[in-house]
Amino acid sequence: MDAAEVIRTARCRAGLTLRGLAAAAGTSHSAIAAYEAGAKIPSTATLDRIVSAAGFALDWEISPRVRGDGRLDRGEELAAVVELAAEFPSRHSPTLEFPVFGK
Repeated sequence: MDAAEVIRTARCRAGLTLRGLAAAAGTSHSAIAAYEAGAKIPSTATLDRIVSAAGFALDWEISPRVRGDGRLDRGEELAAVVELAAEFPSRHSPTLEFPVFGK
């Protein structure tokens, strides 16, 4: 949920108009309208102040992001590369059975 949606949802659930929320938050109704339209993005402090003025609180949660494109996150990608590299013999291995290129 983005800031515009959070502000609009809080305002509507509180039953406030743009001017009512603006007065409660100590800002202008044009600023609230711009935030709700996504034309401006409020700072986290401003967002918290506006949502608090509507009678709600923001709860923040940080969780790992799962990509929907099938790619691995960086930590998982690194682990997969290290695991794959362990399957290949080293050049200095005495039992190297693959041709050495560049000689």
